[in-house]
Amino acid sequence: MKQELLETVSINYDPRPELIGAASYFHAQGWMLGTAGNLSAKMPDNSFWITASGKSKGKLTHDDFVRVYSDGSVEAPRTASIKPSAETSIHSCIYELFPEAQACYHVHSVDANLVSHFVDGDELPLPPLEMIKGLGVWEENPNCIMPLFDNHFKVPQIADDIKTRFLAQKPQIPALLIRNHGVTVWANSLETARNYIEITEFVFRYIVAAKKAGI
Repeated sequence: MKQELLETVSINYDPRPELIGAASYFHAQGWMLGTAGNLSAKMPDNSFWITASGKSKGKLTHDDFVRVYSDGSVEAPRTASIKPSAETSIHSCIYELFPEAQACYHVHSVDANLVSHFVDGDELPLPPLEMIKGLGVWEENPNCIMPLFDNHFKVPQIADDIKTRFLAQKPQIPALLIRNHGVTVWANSLETARNYIEITEFVFRYIVAAKKAGI
């Protein structure tokens, strides 16, 4: 009975409309310009829908997504020629490391790229802002850091770096930053992942403004 229910839910559940809405919103903020960025949502059978490569995030349709299965196979609606996002290996890595995650969002912004150069190491200290609570850190004046990773032309190398580091040490927050690339967040719902993107981008904007003001 449980298996039948799972199959029914899997057939009926379609996260693509919500992903399309999020992508359109992020595009309007300047965080997913052109074809940049990628969003995914996990299905009950542990497969996930992810934005296809080379698609404008400001005008996605249901056919601009690819479904990726745990065995590595992919399913493309109608158009067999479309391919999953180049960052699919990162999404797969996040879902493997954090089974509770239901969504993984990655955007590109000017502020994210700027702050990725404000430190030389592999950790970005975050200011103790009230907004940090939105990432699950409920402490007064928290000492919080965001993992920072080098960018690589071959994206699977980034995924390997993420897996190696997170297996050794779990991150404080459900977010990571790739230098000269952008932020990636994961969450237990699509709405929460959207909130995480907004929060991290607010924090990046604050860091840039504080540096400019000499704070």
